[in-house]
Amino acid sequence: MAPGHYFWAIFYFACLCSASLANNAKVNFREKEKKILDQILGAGKYDARIRPSGINGTDLEATQVFVNMFLRSISKIDDYKMEYSVQLTFREQWLDERLKFDDIGGRLKYLTLTEANRVWMPDLFFSNEKEGHFHNIIMPNVYIRIFPYGSVLYSIRISLTLACPMNLKLYPLDRQVCSLRMASYGWTTADLVFLWKEGDPVQVVKNLHLPRFTLEKFLTDYCNSKTNTGEYSCLKVDLLFKREFSYYLIQIYIPCCMLVIVSWVSFWLDQGAVPARVSLGVTTLLTMATQTSGINASLPPVSYTKAIDVWTGVCLTFVFGALLEFALVNYASRSADRAADMHRENMKKKRRELEQASLDAASDLLDTDSNATFAMLRQCEVHMQAPKRPNCCRSWLAKFPTRPLPKIKCTQNNDINCRFRKNTFLFFVTFSLYNNRKNVKIIFLEYS
Repeated sequence: MAPGHYFWAIFYFACLCSASLANNAKVNFREKEKKILDQILGAGKYDARIRPSGINGTDLEATQVFVNMFLRSISKIDDYKMEYSVQLTFREQWLDERLKFDDIGGRLKYLTLTEANRVWMPDLFFSNEKEGHFHNIIMPNVYIRIFPYGSVLYSIRISLTLACPMNLKLYPLDRQVCSLRMASYGWTTADLVFLWKEGDPVQVVKNLHLPRFTLEKFLTDYCNSKTNTGEYSCLKVDLLFKREFSYYLIQIYIPCCMLVIVSWVSFWLDQGAVPARVSLGVTTLLTMATQTSGINASLPPVSYTKAIDVWTGVCLTFVFGALLEFALVNYASRSADRAADMHRENMKKKRRELEQASLDAASDLLDTDSNATFAMLRQCEVHMQAPKRPNCCRSWLAKFPTRPLPKIKCTQNNDINCRFRKNTFLFFVTFSLYNNRKNVKIIFLEYS
């Protein structure tokens, strides 16, 4: 070939390359996306009513949908309604080979849709949902991504109020398991199967804060259900919540202990201050009853006994026992006083009768024998005097040079107060034993 021909061949090849580079530089990828969407989702080319093929493109296999979620927040856990509210980003991913497209040499990573009705969607629903809504501020928080190999990713942000059946036997030292269940509504396991995405299928925001609970852990599991219409695929997340006791320590435990201790103040009042003792006992009893009613007002009316019922019941028993103890001791003291008064009256009456009989006998014998009468009166006087018995303990202690220890005696004037102060120690010891660490765990039924 002549040298001129080589020159023109090289020049023509350089022109073709420059034209190709110019065309590539002017490629409008938005136009390419539109053409691809029209190509794969155009009328008569894609039917959203037909589910995608199963594994290896066979229609006999079920379509596999992989699920994962991001737990954004838990706004409340309601003990009375037995429900909890959660906000999450929910994602589903499946393979639909009908949506494959050319990625233009890897420069088109995925296509984005905002209309879920353009492609086939799994009929997933939350089986324990009470209320729920999507987020539409500023735009609907939802997107669909279609990847070149036909994979579809669906992501949406939703808020849900879910039922959470609770067992309150250990309240307020309980742990609750609240589930989030997702299942297929119409497709059976022969057509649609939900699977957890490998890796971390459930993620939780790091700064998750709950007022009265702590999220200890969460577990993922499967919960397929069988009905008379077939078997349906189901996924669930179990959230384990531990109730924080510090709130109940401040609001319930300490006030109840203070009310019980205040009820013991009546033991130290003057014995004649009966109205003050009764008023204090009745006031603490009514306050304790009001506290118990306030606690139960925030809880559902369950048929079993809760640990908090045992605690408030024991505190109420201590308060009532303090009031009842005053009534019983006061009644016993007044009965003893009446018995002592009657005994003194009887002794005085017998003494007067004896003195009268002695005087009569003395007057009869006065004229006959004065010496005999004087002896008789002396003998009567000796019999009238109470015999003095020697104190053996004092005689024995007198042998030692040390002083005997002083001891507190309950005299007639402070008999009731003395009894009350002795019983205060008994109440304190009993209540302290009830409140020690081991007994509190047993009473509250906390077997950890």
